[in-house]
Order: sequence, then C-alpha cells, then structure tokens
Amino acid sequence: MEPFTLYILGCGSAKPSNGHLPSCQVLSLREKQFMIDCGEGAQMQLNKTRLGITRLGHIFITHSHGDHCFGLPGLISTLGLLGRTAELHVHAPADLQPFLDCILQHFCQEMDYEVIFHAVDTKKHQLVYEDRGVEVWSLPLAHRVPCCGYLFKEKPLLPHIRPEMIECYGVPKSQINNIKAGMDWVTEEGEVIPNSRLVRPADAPRSYAYCSDTRYLPRLAEWVKGVNLLYHEATFDEEHVIRAQQTCHSTARQAAQTALDAEAKKLVVGHYSGRIKDENALLAEAQEVFPETVLGREGLSLSIV
Repeated sequence: MEPFTLYILGCGSAKPSNGHLPSCQVLSLREKQFMIDCGEGAQMQLNKTRLGITRLGHIFITHSHGDHCFGLPGLISTLGLLGRTAELHVHAPADLQPFLDCILQHFCQEMDYEVIFHAVDTKKHQLVYEDRGVEVWSLPLAHRVPCCGYLFKEKPLLPHIRPEMIECYGVPKSQINNIKAGMDWVTEEGEVIPNSRLVRPADAPRSYAYCSDTRYLPRLAEWVKGVNLLYHEATFDEEHVIRAQQTCHSTARQAAQTALDAEAKKLVVGHYSGRIKDENALLAEAQEVFPETVLGREGLSLSIV
C-alpha cells in the first residue's frame, strides 16, 4: 500500500502566535502533493518539513479569510523564482479570484508558469478534481463568507497478485496487468483458472476530509461517512459555545460529534482560538465523545490507513 500522509503546517486561527501558524496542510499521495489552505508562513513550513514545493500541483483554498490564503502571494512568487514551468491549479470559492488576480498582475507578470483558477461552488457537494488515483469532493460549510471543505478519496485499487499461483500456472509477466484487471488464465492444457485464485482482494480505498471554519453541521457527517481521517476545526471549547455560534465556528465537542456520527476512524482537531489557554482541555472534551482524537500541531504528520 502506497503512503497516504497528512502534514500539518499550520493549525492556528486568525492571528499568528508564538505557538501556532495559520491554517495550512499538505496531503501526499502517489508521488503527488496537494496543499489545503495556504496561511502565512506556508513556504517556510514547507522548508522546515523538507517537503519542498516543486511537487505541488494543486492548492485547495476553503475560503477568503486571510488566515487561509495570505500565504499564496509568497508561495506563487517563490515558485516563479525557482523556474517552475508546470501549471499550478488553485481551487477556491469564486470570491477569491480577484485576490489571486491582483497577486498575479502586480507581482508575477514575468513568471514562466501559468496559475489556473478553478471556482468551487460552496453550496454543492460535488466532484471538483480527479486524476488516476484520487477524487476530490467539495463539502459545503457554514461560515461568515462562502466556505467549503474538501474530501479526498482514493480511487479503488487493483487486487494483489498471488505470486505462488502465478508461478504454479506459469503465467507470464506480460499478463500480470490483465490478471489484475480481472482476466482469468487459460493454461496450455486448456484449463481455465478463475481470476479469484490468482489474486488477493485489493486494499480498501482510503479517504481524508478537511472541514475548516464552520458552525456545527449535523449533515456533514453523511458526506464524510466512514472517512479514515477527519480534520475538523475546534476553535472553542463548550465554555465558549455562544461565541462559536456568533462567529460560525465549532467547539471541540461538536467536532467530535461529527466524527462519531460519520463513523470516522480518527479525528484531528485544530484552528485553535487565542482564547484557549490549554489545548489539552479541548482534547479531553473531544475524547469524551470520540476517543480516537488527536490535537493538531505544526510538524505533525499522520498516516492515513
């Protein structure tokens, strides 16, 4: 099974602090890297984690608040300085496009690569990107500006070859891909060997859901049902639940309830308010509802299994 890894580069809220940087994550799968949100300090964090930035092909922005997109100008400019020629795709709500256009017009006119903007409808749960290995679906959220999360779903994998059976029946290497695709094998004597004897079942596809700034949405659980890893903002604790409602954010308990209802395997929380002095209290609150919860922090990497 190929590595499917989440790297957290920033998990604070609106104001950078000594403890946290604004929202930014990188998802690595099958030699590709996808960035999710791009707060200030994104490229510095990429350097620290040694992920590099040359493999980034797609950036998914959830909404146009600065703590989720103010890292874009520096990142786009640096890619130009590095001599990038491959296209860079930015997926985001439509209201981010003027900001992106301003960056390109004022700072990036002599770049050798193209930045392509893809407007995401924040009111629809729909496919917004796919390649041979992964699908990305939008997740409508409820914040003070148009906002959506993203669900990354690995496409179904091919079954595993059983080497001992391949050797037993003399299947040539040239036919391995056909066997993986479901073909039976016919021996020189005319015996049909069913495909099920030649392969083992494929690994179950994995998935990751990123739910940034939003008030508690019970329906969200249905869209991310069975997800392997769920990131859900936990800006406040229950003591500040009224403040959470006023600002369209969630508490740690509400994030955990979403994970529980979604039957997620694991929950990671983040986007901590500066009002929260002890993040372990958030963790304890979430774990009362959903024990498989971890605190997000800069530099944390999580394997999605």
